[in-house]
Amino acid sequence: MSNRTKGILCIVASAFGFAAMAFFVRLCDDFGAPVNCFQKSLFRNLIAVLIAAAVFAREPRRDLPKEPKAWLLLLGRSVAGCLGIFGNFYALSHINIGEAMTLNKTAPFFTVLFTGLFLRERITRRQLACLVAAFAGALLVMKPGFQGEATFATVCALGGGLGAGIAYTCVRELGLLRVNGALIVLFFSAFSTLASLPFFAAAPDPMTGAQLLVMIGAGCAAAVGQFGVTAAYRFAPPHEIAVFDYTNVIFTALFGFFFFAQMPDLLSVAGFSVIVLAAVLSSRPQPGKI
Repeated sequence: MSNRTKGILCIVASAFGFAAMAFFVRLCDDFGAPVNCFQKSLFRNLIAVLIAAAVFAREPRRDLPKEPKAWLLLLGRSVAGCLGIFGNFYALSHINIGEAMTLNKTAPFFTVLFTGLFLRERITRRQLACLVAAFAGALLVMKPGFQGEATFATVCALGGGLGAGIAYTCVRELGLLRVNGALIVLFFSAFSTLASLPFFAAAPDPMTGAQLLVMIGAGCAAAVGQFGVTAAYRFAPPHEIAVFDYTNVIFTALFGFFFFAQMPDLLSVAGFSVIVLAAVLSSRPQPGKI
């Protein structure tokens, strides 16, 4: 099996994991008082910390990186990823989950852009055109003429995609530096857990038992997503496999339809279609290229 095929399988598994996480995050508010994005982030990352620690402990080699650059990349990945989670979780509680996750899935385009700018991985004119098209699709989903909390939530969702794009660029370079994948997940999850603790302690309402169980499910699903995307970008460069991350849009829409009876409007469907089409076109090889 080629590294590209392994990367595709890993990123599809990651897409399903993050879609399931979004489902649990949205479901949490149905079992008690609304839970803020920081509380949700804490549980989403705490479970991942435990799983990543267990995986890392079983690794045959548990060498820590010696290069200062690797630690800076781990920190940058954690800060950007943490901010992305806060934005995404806020959006999931305030707008349609399909729309929130589609906006968050601008991340692959930001990843392709940033790996081109900072890692000198080749970006074609077609890929740049697709980036513009994807942003146009995001505007259709956001409907920026609206005012109030929904508009703020859509901006948070798009910011989540930007944060994730920066984080995945760091993951790609960490993979090139051969930093252990379980360590990458462990460092990020531990950082995000600690960043969420002060806000969790200040939360006005305690979580119910049902909400705790739902968020444990979210944490397990998020761990699948984290390990999947970390492995995927270690196997292959983003411009080759990022398109398959958009299976997340399909998984999320199915969760929203079957469990929350959420039907996207025509503008949102158009936006979804533009983003997915741009992703497909950006990944196709140029004539004469492999």
